[in-house]
Amino acid sequence: MGTARMAGVTVAVTGPRKAEEIGRMIAKFGGETVVRPAQGTVFLDDSMIEKQLRDLIRQPADWLLLTTGVGTEALLQTAERLGLTDPFLAALGKMKVGARGYKTVNVLRKLGITPVIRDNDGTTAGMLAEMGDADLRGKRVVLQLYGDPAPKITGKLRELGAVCEELLPYRHVPPEGDSVEVLIDEVLRGAVQAVAFTSTVQVRCVMNVAAALGKREALLRAFGDGMLAVAVGKVTAEALTEEGVERVLYPEEERMGSMVVAISKYYGSRSAISGEKRRDGKQGKQSEESKEGKEGKQSEADEFAAVAGIAGECAASDMEV
Repeated sequence: MGTARMAGVTVAVTGPRKAEEIGRMIAKFGGETVVRPAQGTVFLDDSMIEKQLRDLIRQPADWLLLTTGVGTEALLQTAERLGLTDPFLAALGKMKVGARGYKTVNVLRKLGITPVIRDNDGTTAGMLAEMGDADLRGKRVVLQLYGDPAPKITGKLRELGAVCEELLPYRHVPPEGDSVEVLIDEVLRGAVQAVAFTSTVQVRCVMNVAAALGKREALLRAFGDGMLAVAVGKVTAEALTEEGVERVLYPEEERMGSMVVAISKYYGSRSAISGEKRRDGKQGKQSEESKEGKEGKQSEADEFAAVAGIAGECAASDMEV
């Protein structure tokens, strides 16, 4: 049955938020979860963002690249709190604005602002690609991020000659306890079969802790040798790739329910291949015909029924990815 395709599979979930719901969805497919938080609390860094906002108003940049809707809203809320809404909007009108993600575009649309460029694939790298042949030599480029520095992106901008600044409205506090150390040990021992990341912050945290323990290369080898790295969306997948993880599973739709269905399909396909190897040629052919005919549509229906209710709860949270 489709709902048992993850039997014997344990997934480590690094996002504490909605971890229970993710576990319930995975259980619908016969799998198990362990929660290993790799992300602590998030807070608005008032002192830093106030200074950067005033600097941006006093001297608008050539480019302002906005990468998250929640970060863009934080800038607007800070400007309002300081009584600087009008000056900030005036500054926005003097800068070339780029946007990553539909949430960011929606925030700008409410302000009557149309970004000069936006991503073509949901990633920050995709947004930069859309800048095309723009001459950035000596240009001041401010890159808004969601509490997670992006050295490779800023490095690329500097290679193009830009004077790059990171704008980080939010800061992340590392998780308490030894959950990340436990996760790394479980991955290296093969105690889990997959690791599901729901934000870029979690990716950086795990890799940084692994580096501090002298286990970064071993961790990358594990992900290359069969340990499944899963991302909730393209941006988190991009972070994993930047860190050296070459094989990442992620859904096209950036939702937790879609991520779980993608995991179930992955293990379902592996089970099907394994089953075919144990059958003779005639049986294998009959099985394939059956799969394409009678079982195909039912499998999709089973997947939807298995996660529909819980995924609806998760989608309501509208997670930034």
